[in-house]
Amino acid sequence: MKNFDHHSGAYLDSDGAQIYYELTGNENRPVLLLLHGGFGSIEDFNVILPDLKQRFKIIGIDSRGHGKSMLNSMTLTYEQIQKDVERILAHLGINKLSIIGFSDGGTVAYRVASMTSLHIEKLVTIGSHWHLKNTESVKEIFLKITGESWRKKFPRTYDLYQKLNPAPNFDFFTQSIIKMWLDSNSSGYPNEAVKNISCPLLIVRGDDDHLLLKDAVVELSKFIKNSHLLNIPFAGHVAFEDQKEIFMLSLNEFLQR
Repeated sequence: MKNFDHHSGAYLDSDGAQIYYELTGNENRPVLLLLHGGFGSIEDFNVILPDLKQRFKIIGIDSRGHGKSMLNSMTLTYEQIQKDVERILAHLGINKLSIIGFSDGGTVAYRVASMTSLHIEKLVTIGSHWHLKNTESVKEIFLKITGESWRKKFPRTYDLYQKLNPAPNFDFFTQSIIKMWLDSNSSGYPNEAVKNISCPLLIVRGDDDHLLLKDAVVELSKFIKNSHLLNIPFAGHVAFEDQKEIFMLSLNEFLQR
């Protein structure tokens, strides 16, 4: 059972774009969908895959425009990524699953769990905004990001994008992501619709995450009845990697309950 490698997957057409996905893990076990964050790809989850592959049939999807998935001229929104996810699941004949979503992937997961008829057994989000108001504290940071500034600060992310993407246009891609982060329409954050989430929810945040304030996740944990909040000390935005051992202990407890 392999890690995600961007070699063994397949494409599905969704609204004119080829969306890339891979399967790994145990074919006969429950389904676990992994949704990565902005500027990332399915390979971001390889750090935790060895701990999950025996117990789950795992699906990883490169979000539209990310990794090997095409963006085309479509507007990038959380709603569009949600639709892409739903189409791949339908193509695979999957209606019952659990989801782990990191950052933007968690925002999409909130939409899937609150706005679709899919049977979500368990939901885990890591460093994910659920309401537009969560972004007020970081709006100025978002507005300053350009393709050039991202290239300089995160060259590895840029190099991987250039290597993987079938039609790379990093400046347009960056602009598209910023617009998605600031989207105030119904195509953006689920906002109050999260009240429809009925499955068990584990909300994970790194205590040093400057992109997601603690108040935001505390409010959500109070808002959703069947939720648990894990604020991991000495971890930043990528909490599952910064403090993997603490994260995996809590994740395993949550998934086994």
